[in-house]
Amino acid sequence: MAVHNYDVVVIGTGPAGESAAINAAKHGKRVAVVEKQAVVGGNCTHWGTIPSKALRHQVKQILAFNTNRMFRDIGEPRWFSFPKVMERSRVTIDQQVAMRTNFYARNRIDLFNGVARFKDPHTLMVRGEGEGMEELVAERIIIATGSRPYRPADIDFHHPRIYCSDTILSLNHTPRTLIIFGAGVIGCEYASIFSGLGVKVDLINNRGSLLSFLDDEISDALSYHLRKHGVLIRHNEEYERVEGDDSGVTVHLKSGKRLRADAFLWANGRTGNTDELGLETIGLEANGRGQLRVDDHYRTAIPHIYAAGDVIGWPSLASAAYDQGLNACDELLDRDYRYVTDVPTGIYTIPEISSFGRTERELTEARVPYEVAQAFFKDTARAQITGDTVGMLKILFDQDTLEIYGIHCFGDQASEIVHIGQAIMQQAGEANTLQYFVRTTFNYPTMAEAYRVAAQNGLNRVF
Repeated sequence: MAVHNYDVVVIGTGPAGESAAINAAKHGKRVAVVEKQAVVGGNCTHWGTIPSKALRHQVKQILAFNTNRMFRDIGEPRWFSFPKVMERSRVTIDQQVAMRTNFYARNRIDLFNGVARFKDPHTLMVRGEGEGMEELVAERIIIATGSRPYRPADIDFHHPRIYCSDTILSLNHTPRTLIIFGAGVIGCEYASIFSGLGVKVDLINNRGSLLSFLDDEISDALSYHLRKHGVLIRHNEEYERVEGDDSGVTVHLKSGKRLRADAFLWANGRTGNTDELGLETIGLEANGRGQLRVDDHYRTAIPHIYAAGDVIGWPSLASAAYDQGLNACDELLDRDYRYVTDVPTGIYTIPEISSFGRTERELTEARVPYEVAQAFFKDTARAQITGDTVGMLKILFDQDTLEIYGIHCFGDQASEIVHIGQAIMQQAGEANTLQYFVRTTFNYPTMAEAYRVAAQNGLNRVF
C-alpha cells in the first residue's frame, strides 16, 4: 500500500473542493484531491447545477420557438422529448469536466479516485474501484463532499417510475403527467422544465407558499407564471404513501387526496455526504441531515479539519460553496479570509429569479421605514425587442438617505441583472444610494437600464 504525504488534502471536487485545492496549490502547498466518482466536478457538474440549468436553457429555446409568431414561417410548434433535450445538455457537462480536469493538471494537484475514509485525524484511506488502497497523510484536511437528495425510506426509489433529483436525469422517456413532491428551489426549477416540455405537472408543497424566503411579490409572480404554464400547485400537503405500478404512480396525501401520474419526482431536502467518511473514527459527528458544524473559520471540532460547501448546510448554492472553499483555504494559509454570509439568490425557473439583501417582510418586521422603486420589463426597449417582457426589477431603499436595502428581480436574465445592484449595495457611504442609478449612463437598449427606470420611479415617490 502506497503512503503519500501532503500539506493539504481536499475531499470532493465540486465548487468548494476545487476552489480550496487550487488556492492551496497556487500558494505553494502540496495538494491532493479525492473524488469518489470517475471524473471531477462533483454533484454540481453531474447532477445539480449544470445539468438542470443546461436543461432549462434548452427548454427555454423550445418555448421561444413555440410562442414566437415569426417562427411560424418555418413550421408549426414542435415538442421535444426529455431524453433528446438531456442529450444536448450533456455536451455542457462534458465541457465542464474537461475544463476542470485541466485545472488540476495545470496546478500539479494529485487526483485520487475513490472513497476517502479517516484512519486518524491526519490520515485518509482511499479505496478505488479495484482492491487497491492509498494512504494519504496531511497536515490539513478540507471536507467538501457536497450533498445528495434526501430519500425517505418509505418510498421505493428502485421503482422505474419513481425518481429523485439525481435519477431524474436518466429518465428515458417524456411522461404525460408528473407529480413533484417538494416545492423548494429544485422542485420549482423542475416544474418549470417539465411544464415547458408540455408535461402536466402537479407540484406538491408542504408549506403555505412557494419559496417563502423570497420577497412576497416575487413569490406570488412565480406562482402565477407556473400556473400559467399548466402547473397545478397544492400547498400545505404531506404525503402518506407513494405507490408505483407498471403504468404509473399513485400518491396518497394525508389530506385524503389521491393523485395519479405517469411518474413521480421527489425533490424535498438534501443530505450531506458524510456517511462514508468514518467520522466516528476521529470523534466528529454530523447532524441528522449529514451536515458538519463549522465555526466562522470553517473549522470543524478538530481545528486542522475544515469543511465547506453543501456539507455544512446553508445556503447550499454552488456560488457560495466556491467562496466557502476559497476562504476556508485562505484561513488555513493564514491569509485574510471572510465568512461567507451575503450571497445573492439565483433561482433558474422560467422566468428566473434573483435577489440580494432584505425583503419587504424583513424590513417591516424590523420596523425599518422604506420605499419601493420598480421597473417593469414590459416597459423597457430591450425586453420589447427580445420578447421577454415578463418580469420586474424592485429596489427597496431608505426614504430619507436613499440607501439601498434590497434588490429583487424576476424575469429574463434576473440572475445577471442583480449583480449590478449587489455591487452598489456593497459600496460604502453615499455610493450606496438610489442616486447612483440616476446619475449613471446605461447602454440603451439594455436590461440593465431597468435600474435607471426603477430609480427614477423611486425618487418620484419621495420627492
